Amino acid sequence: MSLKGEKTKQDIREKAYQLFAKKGFKEVTMKDICQLTGLSRGGLYRHYESTEQIFLEIVNAFSDKQRDEVFTKIEQHIPAATILEELLSRYASEMIDYENSFSLAICEFYSNPAISKEDNSVKKQYEISKSTWVELINYGIGTKEFNRVNPESIFNVIIFAYQGVRMYSRLMKMDNDIPAQIMYEIKKLLLPEEVQHEK
Repeated sequence: MSLKGEKTKQDIREKAYQLFAKKGFKEVTMKDICQLTGLSRGGLYRHYESTEQIFLEIVNAFSDKQRDEVFTKIEQHIPAATILEELLSRYASEMIDYENSFSLAICEFYSNPAISKEDNSVKKQYEISKSTWVELINYGIGTKEFNRVNPESIFNVIIFAYQGVRMYSRLMKMDNDIPAQIMYEIKKLLLPEEVQHEK
């Protein structure tokens, strides 16, 4: 694909993300995306066949981006505690950013019986995210920056707290302290006590 074509696809994904975050998945149509991008119907269909295809590319890009970032930083021997701080800070900001929350759209998309449970399973996204976090936590245990914990258990605490707050932030005004409290407790689980006192 040409550079121009890839740039157009990126613009489509960025604009579609705004729509999915605002309206959920079910309410967004290809016509909506045409209007926001300024593309004709034919122009949009040259790049994507459906809202499902666009949505999946957006979701996959999130998982891939986080995985690539974490693995690259591990390869560069950046301290595990630094990587953790960056991820948790990002998560805390996203948790109360209800206007850009993708959680409702994800829930609607993956609960649709027409979506193949084999090919487009939310479980795949969960597993990609889990493998990233498990790698990071094991890295931190190996460098003795993290306590010896069960990485999968810690991941489940992180991901379900994160998604839960994101979903609730669409339904009620969320106190800014809530994400900070959750992230503090996660750090307490991972970081040795002497490191916590230093921060």
